[in-house]
Amino acid sequence: MSGRLRISALVAVAALLVLPLTGPAAADGPTVELSKSQAGTGGSITVSGSGWRSRALLMLLICGQSVPSRGVIGGTNSCANADGRAVTTDAKGDFSRKLPVTEPPVPCPCVVHVATVTGAKAQADAVFQVAGHAVEPLPAQAAEGRLSVLTDTRLDGSSGPLTWFGAPPSRTLAFTVGNVGSEPVKNPVFQVGTSHGVFAPQWDDQQWRGSIAPGKKAQIRLPVELTAGAHGDYTVSLRYGGRVLAEQPWGVGRPWGVTLFWILLCLVVPAAVFRVGMAVVDRLRPRRAGRPVRAFLPLSRRLPRLRTGDRTATPTSTTSALPWFTPDSGPGTAGRLSAPHHDSPTSPTTPTRKGPT
Repeated sequence: MSGRLRISALVAVAALLVLPLTGPAAADGPTVELSKSQAGTGGSITVSGSGWRSRALLMLLICGQSVPSRGVIGGTNSCANADGRAVTTDAKGDFSRKLPVTEPPVPCPCVVHVATVTGAKAQADAVFQVAGHAVEPLPAQAAEGRLSVLTDTRLDGSSGPLTWFGAPPSRTLAFTVGNVGSEPVKNPVFQVGTSHGVFAPQWDDQQWRGSIAPGKKAQIRLPVELTAGAHGDYTVSLRYGGRVLAEQPWGVGRPWGVTLFWILLCLVVPAAVFRVGMAVVDRLRPRRAGRPVRAFLPLSRRLPRLRTGDRTATPTSTTSALPWFTPDSGPGTAGRLSAPHHDSPTSPTTPTRKGPT
């Protein structure tokens, strides 16, 4: 029995030694630590963190009217956005960055708010006091309904043929929300934002008509539209009561019809200008004097006429009309090798007649 007790004691001691080692690894979510818990305007603090996504882009802000338990109540409007800093985590998800101390636009209590800019959303807050800045109690939480997204959001619809030529792409954001509060929610106003790349979302207020009782749920459908000619990777965000409830990626294709139009325009316009220029040159150039030569006159009108005495001889029908033969060397006069001549009455070979003397 004593051996078994010793073994059990050793196992218990080993478990107590292992638990402290595994405690920090089991921490939920990312963490933020500050080099100072209080500093005045003009100074700086070092913000470090761990447990973040590797190679993630983070934004560091000093926000007022905030506590870690309730978050940033007024959203980024309660933060000193002009003096914020960006940092990228390393391969382990750690970071360290200096942050200048600036008074936020609203009174304290204040926090250093760290949140991801791209990718999956994550955020963490650390309590901080701006020395010399006003401090006021936080507004009381109203006893009202609270909405929570119960299903994954989706984008319904498809792009029409006009989108291929630069028309604004549009979709319908569909999701299901449930009232987890103690009071009904009537005509809630949602904020739908679209962001491209690392840019902040542009929010648009959209009101849903209806009432959601406590413990009940409802399906919401809100229209989403981008600007004309938009293309690339976009993110559609849904916000209610200052909290981002869901995000949905949206890949928008390039409007190739616009590209084709510009290519055709670059080909047609120079061709049209060239044709107009040639027509102007043809009109302005001087004309040659005289009548144009008629190249297709009948051969009988182009051949010279032969005269014999007072009679005019024309080529017979047996004379070849081919252009490479002369009238005297045609096929019909093949036996004649010399030019035609008239018989003289004084020729010794020609018999003459003598009339009566």
